[in-house]
Amino acid sequence: MEVYFLGTGTSQGIPIVGIDHPVAHSIDSRDKRLRTSILVKWEDSTFLVDCGPDFRQQMLTAGCTKLDAILYTHEHADHIAGLDEIRPLTFLHGPMPLYASERVMRALEKRFDYIFTKEDRYPGAPSVEEYIVQSDESFEVNGKTIVPLDIMHGPLPIFGYRFGDLVYITDAKYISDKEIEKIKGCKVLIVNALRIKDHPTHFSLEESLTFIDQIKPEKAYLTHIAQDLGFHEEVQNILPKDVYLAYDNLKITI
Repeated sequence: MEVYFLGTGTSQGIPIVGIDHPVAHSIDSRDKRLRTSILVKWEDSTFLVDCGPDFRQQMLTAGCTKLDAILYTHEHADHIAGLDEIRPLTFLHGPMPLYASERVMRALEKRFDYIFTKEDRYPGAPSVEEYIVQSDESFEVNGKTIVPLDIMHGPLPIFGYRFGDLVYITDAKYISDKEIEKIKGCKVLIVNALRIKDHPTHFSLEESLTFIDQIKPEKAYLTHIAQDLGFHEEVQNILPKDVYLAYDNLKITI
């Protein structure tokens, strides 16, 4: 299995439009972050987790020309706003399978009504197939079993996902003991770490490291990073052994 980090930034990316922050002036390419998303290449299948506003740029950079499914964590703009950009892939390969909770699917239908409508469809609209994910049920895509994980993003329930030995979590603030049991035993854990200071709806760095210590994966990678976390190199130097600050276009193999 291979994981490609398409983006590792928070909702506004790094640098942020109009904000003069020291990290914005960094010459280290790892400090330039698009909105958070990953590709999971699992044998002959390629899955995208979240389709944010940087999707087109990310896919061109990654050289990815085919997706087997898009899995959504939740409906915030930085995780769904790129859906229209799947058009060329659907023209080439047919309808795109979308996996999401009932609530998130309804939000997609509302925001992108022209994609989901069955009547008077615009011929240039992408075609999709809808699959509702239940929080307590694993599901299969191309014979691969994927386990949804109930995560709390402040007051909002969202999904993380487990792909075999890989667990991917973003925008977490609280994870129940029941879900932690589903996560334990993974070899690689990817989890959000927004900044040093506490935040009401995202793990801080300390909270993320505490969670990683609880899970004890072989390796952990931090994502969904704000500029307030600091410079990549400086943060990496203070992280525990086998914990890494992810960056855009990083590839890892499991």
